Amino acid sequence: MAHPEILLWFCIIAFIYASVGFGGGSSYIAILALYSLPFKELRLIALICNIIVVAGGTILFIQHKEIKWRKVIPLVISGLIMSFLGAQLKLSEKFFFVLLGCSLIIAGILLCFERKTSQPDLEMKTKPLRESILGGSIGLLSGMVGIGGGIFLSPLLNLMKWDTSKKIAATASLFILVNSIGGITGQLQSDPFPVDYNRLWMMALAVFIGGQAGSRIGIFKLNQQVIKKLTGVLVLAAGIEILLRHLHN
Repeated sequence: MAHPEILLWFCIIAFIYASVGFGGGSSYIAILALYSLPFKELRLIALICNIIVVAGGTILFIQHKEIKWRKVIPLVISGLIMSFLGAQLKLSEKFFFVLLGCSLIIAGILLCFERKTSQPDLEMKTKPLRESILGGSIGLLSGMVGIGGGIFLSPLLNLMKWDTSKKIAATASLFILVNSIGGITGQLQSDPFPVDYNRLWMMALAVFIGGQAGSRIGIFKLNQQVIKKLTGVLVLAAGIEILLRHLHN
């Protein structure tokens, strides 16, 4: 049975992350780690919650024609393949949490200092190899630690002036969705494990409520840069907490 406070936090996190096209997997894992849930179950829960949160936002982005498919396909295909392979790697519990903590610290810093793409290079030609390498690298790391990878992809695409901020958010949302599917598939194929389905469906319901609200409000009203910086602070704090906790174990 999930603790009530976990469900509340999951709902709040889903709302915040969904408003900027993210899934929240990093923060779900950080919270669950505090309650000593089974190690293997953490990644599965986080990825399933990711899918629930970003699926609605991705549909909205597609409906509003915010995804440029020619530019996005190399990113998501390579991310899908590598997240599947990354999830199949057998990691020790300590190595997993140290890797997760370091990854979140880097992502948090990137998000905190990310600037809005005021003048995107809209003439930038699609380079499938570049997008494939970027998507594959983030996908591999995402599959290993059990997150969708949008918190890495979005700041890097903004730094590259890859497109407008809204289209980058849309791309990140789709990327998280595909990576999460790849990660879940890789985990279950590599090493099946028992799951508390009662706890899972309650968490899924909490993020569904928060994610639906965040997606609908965020795509129209909220200042995405402010929310991204808030997200960056959350991710950074989670990374530091995880790293400190497991470096001493």
